Amino acid sequence: MFETLLYLPLIIILILFFFLGVKIVRPTHRGLIETLGKYSKFAGPGFHWIFPGIQKMYQVNITEQMVDAEPQVIITNDNLNATVDAQIYFRVRPEEESVKASQYNADNYRWQVVNLARTTLRNIIGTMSLRSANSERGVINADLLKTLETETQKWGLEITRAELKEIDPPEDVQATMNKVVKAENEKIAAIDFATATETTADGVKRGDIKKAEGVRQAKILEAEGEAQAIKLVNEAAEKYFIGNAQMLRLIQATEQALENNSKIIVPAGSEIINVIGEMAGVLPIGKSAGKATESK
Repeated sequence: MFETLLYLPLIIILILFFFLGVKIVRPTHRGLIETLGKYSKFAGPGFHWIFPGIQKMYQVNITEQMVDAEPQVIITNDNLNATVDAQIYFRVRPEEESVKASQYNADNYRWQVVNLARTTLRNIIGTMSLRSANSERGVINADLLKTLETETQKWGLEITRAELKEIDPPEDVQATMNKVVKAENEKIAAIDFATATETTADGVKRGDIKKAEGVRQAKILEAEGEAQAIKLVNEAAEKYFIGNAQMLRLIQATEQALENNSKIIVPAGSEIINVIGEMAGVLPIGKSAGKATESK
């Protein structure tokens, strides 16, 4: 019993020593183990044991992180002040060399990413006008991302996104820009309305022209039909009724003369005398004299 009590403190010390050296690395982290201040081992996710007091583990987050570049005032190319803010999304690459680079090649990579982003934004927006900076945010984001990717490779970082949060001009400049935009929108609306009105007028005009052409074509067809009918009547009259038609015209002229008690001279032996006589039941003189002679 006495011996057991004698070794109990030693057992407790050994247990404490063991638990002091236990290190658990989560899947979201990677570990760097240093022995007496010198890098000695890379620790992946899971259980690890280090020698307390001699070894030390530094865990590095490898999930995507976001840092705010913080608002700053930048003078644009047209000498206007703009308050600019941006957000940077990045992560430490999970392989050993990248994790080591994030700890040994940069003192504080989060702080350095922020300052690098701020400097890059000043260089980019300083060469642009305020209006172009507002309208070309995609270009600014692309240039910022490209610069950050190039400069942070030696830190073992992967820049996933770089986005502008805001580009705010002074209030008086913003009010003027709003008026300009409003005027431009009203101008575009007026042009669109005029174009629509002109299009409608052209449509009405084309409709009237088509309608007039239809009426004209109908009249032409009607006239052609009437001319064709007259032509057919004339051809039929010339073919079948030319003699009788001339005689009928003579009779009509005679009737009109008799109605007015007019005296007309008709050549002897003309066909019209024979027709009138036959209509009245009177034979011509030549014919009656011949018949009288034959009776005697």
